[in-house]
Amino acid sequence: MVAILEQEFFLTELIGRRVYLTSQKIGKLKDMVIQEHTGKIPEVTHLLVHRPYGDSPVLLPWDRISLISNTEIVSDVTDPEQYKLDLEGGYIFLKDYILDKKILDMEGHEVEVVYDVKLAYQNDRLYASEVDFNRFRILRRMGMNKLANFLARYTEDSSISWIYVQSLPETIDSFKGNVKLNILKENISDIHPVDLADILEELDRNQRMAVFQALDHELASDTLEEVEPRVQRELIGSMAKDKAAELLNEMSPAKAADILSALPSSEADELIELVDQESKAKVQQIIEQDDENIMLYVTRSIIRRPADTRVREIINHYHDIAANMDVIMYVYVMDDADLLEGVVDLRDLLNADPEERLSDIMTDNLITLGPEDSLHDAVEFFSRYSFRAIPVTDEQDRLLGAVSFHHIKGIKPRLG
Repeated sequence: MVAILEQEFFLTELIGRRVYLTSQKIGKLKDMVIQEHTGKIPEVTHLLVHRPYGDSPVLLPWDRISLISNTEIVSDVTDPEQYKLDLEGGYIFLKDYILDKKILDMEGHEVEVVYDVKLAYQNDRLYASEVDFNRFRILRRMGMNKLANFLARYTEDSSISWIYVQSLPETIDSFKGNVKLNILKENISDIHPVDLADILEELDRNQRMAVFQALDHELASDTLEEVEPRVQRELIGSMAKDKAAELLNEMSPAKAADILSALPSSEADELIELVDQESKAKVQQIIEQDDENIMLYVTRSIIRRPADTRVREIINHYHDIAANMDVIMYVYVMDDADLLEGVVDLRDLLNADPEERLSDIMTDNLITLGPEDSLHDAVEFFSRYSFRAIPVTDEQDRLLGAVSFHHIKGIKPRLG
C-alpha cells in the first residue's frame, strides 16, 4: 500500500523528485511507465529513476513504492541492481513518449499539444487521467511551477480526460506517433489567493511585482494576507503608502497587524497612521503583543498514537489519519497522561514489520522546544537538526503540539 495524500497531481510536479530506498537516496524520478487497458485509462506500472555517477537507470515497480510525499518518493526495494532498465523492454514512457506530442482530432487535424499529464490515485493504483494542453504548463520544465499553475488555472481550455483519447499507436516513441481524440472536453478553473501567494513567493522580484500590480483590489488584499512576511515586506515596500494602506484596510485588524509586524518598525509606524481610525487602535494593540513566542506557530493537528499501536494500524489507514493534519511525516507516541514518549519518522514506519509496535521503532532521544521559546530558537533548531517538524512540550513533557518547518520557513522576527 502506498502512503499518499494527494489524490491528483501533474506528471511534471513529480519529475525530478528525490527517490529513496527506505532512507537511502538513489536518484531522481525521470519518467513513468504506463500500460493501457482496453476501455480504461492507462495505469502507471513503473517509475524510472535516474541515478548519478554513471549508474544505470532503474525501473521500480509501482507495487514496490511505499510513499509519495510533496518532496520525495520512497520504495521498499533493497537491491536496485535487480531493477536496472531493460532497453528492449518495449515500455511506454509517459513523459518521453506523450509530452509535447500533437493532439489530433478524429480526422487527423491538429487540435493542441500535450504539455502535461494529470495523474489520479485510486485504490492503491496510479492512473494517467487527463492530458493537459495549456501551453503555460511548459513553464514547469523551466522551474516555474507555481507560475505555470497560476496561468493554467486562469485559462479556460486546459485538459482532456483520457477516456476521450484513442489507444496509443504501437509505434509511439520519443519521436513518432501522436495522441488522437474521440471528443474534446473543456475544464475551467479559478485562481485562489492561497495558490496565488505560492506563485508570488516563487517568482523573482520584478515578476512578482508585475503579477501583483495586475491584480484587482480585493484579490491583491486577499493575496497579501497569504504570502510569507519576506514577500509582504517586499510588496508593501514597492508600492505607494496610500495604496498599501488601502489593502490593509480591506483586512481584519488581526491580519493587518500580522503584516505590519513583518515590516521594519519605522515603516510600520508610518503605515499605521494611514489605517482607518476605527481599526487603528485594535491593530496597534495586537502589534504590541509578543508575537515572537513560538506558541503562535504551534499546531495541534499532528498524529498522536499510544506506544502499543501496531504499525499496520497506521499504514493501512494513513490517508484518513493524515488527511486533516498539518504535520504528516511524524507520529508522536504518547502515554495515558499525554506525555511524549517518542517520535516515529514515517520512513521508519514504512520500513517496519506491520506487526511491530510503535514502542519498538520510536526514537526516545527527543529534541523539543518549550512554550517559552522564541521563533528564533525554532529557526536555529531546524537549521541544526534538519527536522521537518519539532514537538513542543511543557516542563512535565506534556505534548503541546508541533512546529512545522513548512509553516515558519521565511518567517523572521520583527525588525527593529
